[in-house]
Amino acid sequence: MTYLQLYQKFHSLPPVYQAEVADFIDFLSVRSQLVKPQNEVKAEGTPVFGSAKGQFKMSPDFDAPLDDFADYQ
Repeated sequence: MTYLQLYQKFHSLPPVYQAEVADFIDFLSVRSQLVKPQNEVKAEGTPVFGSAKGQFKMSPDFDAPLDDFADYQ
């Protein structure tokens, strides 16, 4: 939605609803200052993708079928 479309919709509302929209915008503005969205919240020490690279080794036969499930094949 463009600003022009939003502006047109806002001005097509009765004054009572325009006041409600203005109050809701104020509410969202205050809330956005108090609460960070989940994708912005990062605590110190939060793992980063690839940060464990080289810290463990997988066996070459990792994808081979397990002997425990031989009866089910």
